[in-house]
Amino acid sequence: MANKPIRWDTAALKQFGSVIEYIAKDSIQNAERVRFEIIQKIESLSINSDVFPPDKYKIENKGNQYRAFELYRLRISYFVGTDEIRIVRIRHTSRQPKSF
Repeated sequence: MANKPIRWDTAALKQFGSVIEYIAKDSIQNAERVRFEIIQKIESLSINSDVFPPDKYKIENKGNQYRAFELYRLRISYFVGTDEIRIVRIRHTSRQPKSF
């Protein structure tokens, strides 16, 4: 089975950038470490997209196509399609969960 490409929704990319900028205000080193580890984990989805559980905040998650994981108190939600994996949301876990 070929690896699926990873795509980012525009909103998720902006959310990720905002998180990294916020962390960098206190520590550029921490921001880079968080950025690197999150990107590394996201890239691993290309090989095994089902490694994380279905996203419990996704309404009507038919076929469990929406999945999520948490790292550094950030919740990363992604969609597993037939041809690609799409990063759809990045939110801090202290924020009120939003169904989508």
